[in-house]
Amino acid sequence: MPGVFVLLWSTGFIGAKYGLPYAEPLTFLLVRLGLVAVILGVVALVTGAPWPKSWAEAGRIALAGLLVHGVYLTGVFCAIAKGMPAGVTALIVGIQPLLTAALSGPLLGERVTGRQWVGFLMGLAGVGLVVGEKLHFDSTDALGIGLALAALLGITFGTLYQKRHGTAMDLRSGTAIQYAATAAVLAVLAPLFETMRIDWTGEFVFALLWLSFVLSVGAIFLLFLLIRRGAAARVASLFYLVPPVTAVIAWAMFGERLGLLALSGMALAVAGVALVNRSARRAA
Repeated sequence: MPGVFVLLWSTGFIGAKYGLPYAEPLTFLLVRLGLVAVILGVVALVTGAPWPKSWAEAGRIALAGLLVHGVYLTGVFCAIAKGMPAGVTALIVGIQPLLTAALSGPLLGERVTGRQWVGFLMGLAGVGLVVGEKLHFDSTDALGIGLALAALLGITFGTLYQKRHGTAMDLRSGTAIQYAATAAVLAVLAPLFETMRIDWTGEFVFALLWLSFVLSVGAIFLLFLLIRRGAAARVASLFYLVPPVTAVIAWAMFGERLGLLALSGMALAVAGVALVNRSARRAA
C-alpha cells in the first residue's frame, strides 16, 4: 500500500504539467474537486455509506479536507502557475515529514525516536539532492514562496488533524464532504481572481480525469487508510519518496535528465524512509 500511494501521488506533478497550460489553477481545482465530490456523493448514496451523525462531526471532516485538499493543492498549483520552479516548490513542501514529526508529539502524543529523526534528516537531504540540479532561486519571488509555505502548512496540519479527528470517517461519504467543502470555497475564490476560461484540449481532459480519479480518489483513499493504520510521522515520511519517483517518471515521459546528484539523493531518501519505518516497527 505505501508503494502504490507514493507512485500515484508522484503522478500529480505530471498531471499538473499537462493541465495547467489550459486552465488557471483555482479553476482547474474547482472543476476537478467538484467532479469528484459529485461522483463520490453518488457512490456513497448508492452503496449505503454511513454519513456523519452530527454537524460538528461533519465540520471536523470538512476542515481536514480544506487543509489537505484546499490549502495544499491551491498552494502548489498557484505557486507553479506563478512561475515558481517545481524543484523549489518540491523542496519547500518536502519539509513536511520533519514538521509533522516535530508536531506529532505535542499534538498527538506520538513518540519519535532518535533513529527516526536521523531518517527524517536523511530523507530531507535526499530530496534536496534530487531537486538540487533544478533549483533556480533567482526566478522565485515572495508570493511563490508564500504559496509553497501555505501548501506545506496545509498538508502538515491536515495530516495531523485527520489523524486526530477523521480516522473513523467512512472514506466514501467523508471524502465526498471534504471535496464538496473545498469546491465550495474555490467556487467563491476562482471568479474573484481568475477569468475561469478553460481550453478543453485532449491534454486537459486527460489531466483532469487522471488527477480526479487516480489522485483525488485512489491516492487520497490510500493516504487516509495509511493515516488510520499508522503513526502520522511514519506516514509523512513517505512524502520524501515523491520527488525521486516524480523525477523518474519525468525522465521516462519527458526525457528529463537524471544526474549523479539526483540518483544519490534518491538512494538517500529511500534509506531515510526505510530507517524511519524500521525504527517505528522496533519501537512498536
